[in-house]
Amino acid sequence: MADKKTRRGRGGDELVLLALGGLGEIGMNCYLYGLGPADGRQWLMVDIGITFPEGENDPGVDVIMPDLRFIEAEKANLAGLVLTHAHEDHFGALIELWPKLGCPVYATPFTAALIRAKLAEYGGPGRRMQIIEVPVGGRFTVGPFDLEMITMEHSIPEPNGLAIRTALGRVLHTGDWKLDPNPLRGESTDEARIKAFAAEGVDVLVCDSTNALRAGRSPSEQDVTAELARIIKAAEKRVAITIFASNVARIRAIGQATRAAGRELVVAGRAMHRMIQVARDTGHLPTGFAYHDQNKFRHFAPDKVVVLCTGSQGEERAALARVAEGEHPEIKLTKGDTVVFSSRNIPGNERTVGRLQNLLVLQGVKLITDGDALVHVTGHPRREELKDMYAWVHPRAAVPMHGEARHLMAHAELARAAGVSNVVVATNGQIVRLMPGPAEIVDDAPVGRLFRDGRLLIGADEEPVRERRKLAVVGIIVVSLVLSARGEVIGEPDCVLDGIPIDDAKGYPMEDIVLDAVEETLKRTPPKRRGDLDALAELLRRAVRGDIDAAWGKKPVVKVMITQVPGKA
Repeated sequence: MADKKTRRGRGGDELVLLALGGLGEIGMNCYLYGLGPADGRQWLMVDIGITFPEGENDPGVDVIMPDLRFIEAEKANLAGLVLTHAHEDHFGALIELWPKLGCPVYATPFTAALIRAKLAEYGGPGRRMQIIEVPVGGRFTVGPFDLEMITMEHSIPEPNGLAIRTALGRVLHTGDWKLDPNPLRGESTDEARIKAFAAEGVDVLVCDSTNALRAGRSPSEQDVTAELARIIKAAEKRVAITIFASNVARIRAIGQATRAAGRELVVAGRAMHRMIQVARDTGHLPTGFAYHDQNKFRHFAPDKVVVLCTGSQGEERAALARVAEGEHPEIKLTKGDTVVFSSRNIPGNERTVGRLQNLLVLQGVKLITDGDALVHVTGHPRREELKDMYAWVHPRAAVPMHGEARHLMAHAELARAAGVSNVVVATNGQIVRLMPGPAEIVDDAPVGRLFRDGRLLIGADEEPVRERRKLAVVGIIVVSLVLSARGEVIGEPDCVLDGIPIDDAKGYPMEDIVLDAVEETLKRTPPKRRGDLDALAELLRRAVRGDIDAAWGKKPVVKVMITQVPGKA
């Protein structure tokens, strides 16, 4: 039996896994594999994705990205970044965060083409990025890691699992995947390649957990295609369909169904145009794939048009949101039109999407979602598909990934039932030693979230975000007064209240409560004791906050501004 020192890898090489995002949440996937002794590891990053803000918890936030502070400190030892596929939750943070890393980026042709398209559009320091194209199914080396892309079935071109070979053992990192016997892309999860890798002996399976709570098997994308074709053919007036722009197979299917119904396809939304262009350039859509720009929408009779829109997640400036608000310059929907949400809500977006759907219904349109008809299937494995993967791979250990706590736990139970006794359920920031010895959590690392706030990136726990959360709940009061050099009040104190009720329960103005609190505090603080302006401001802040709390039952944000006029004391 190995001694304690060897079992824990102290003083020797070990292979570890650290998630900076993606464990305990859906989205923001960002994983690090480290090889070597604890004080000298070389690192491989797999994916660098985003997630969406969660309503009132993230006020004013546009996008959420992983905090890379741990690997920034280790970037001299970061051998490279491998992207499994081009969904935003796996590569969406690349353009903005790559300058913090500066490492080579490895991707298959479709993903590489999308990166270049984004770089051309957004520019910035990412233009210096070294993008190394890996052929589909290719095998390549990144530092001490021997890697192989294994084709998976998913809802975007060229999704990959990653076979990781090291001197210590082998890991299968599945990425996003599912099993579809009739995939529209013409490619399915490469069972033969997975079994061949398994024959070498897989030490650890790091596997997608998104649908681990769902029984059975995923429906086929062909079933969705047939249902969308039926809806388009049966519609009496305009049809608008919103999908994830990355679902190229569904874009093609909608184009075919549109032509079969004798209609014209119109595309609205920058992301959709970009995706179609890249898909044509890389052979995932025929070069002759025909559609019209949104400015042609009005040229077609209501029963002769299908419009394909961005905005399935309720994004504020996406095409469908502007249509629902009546603000789109080209596209208008009227009573009797049909809107199809060929998508599923990303967790956290339910309220935003619900509001968008309600706006559309109020316009008199017929709304169809995945709760009404089979208009969407996810790209993730249900329980029977997960069982197939475990039967193919027979891993020594398993680490569920890509899921909230409930998904990870359900996946862990399934893995144990499949005969894997060594299952580790970890969360972001926990360092899991994969080998040698049994997989286990051995350390932790700093993790967090970065918020894209307009044009800036700020930490989730920085003061502006904390203050904004408070403002969303309790409002703000600003008090202003002017003092002479002797500490005497010049003029009358003033105040501004935003987000505060006008009167208390007895009808007394809140503004008067504030000014009364200021007056009483100044009376208790004679001019000679007002020399420390910071201390005086704090006394006033506490007094105002306390009196408003007594009247309202909430403690607002209070700011006190004191101006002192220079002169003789």
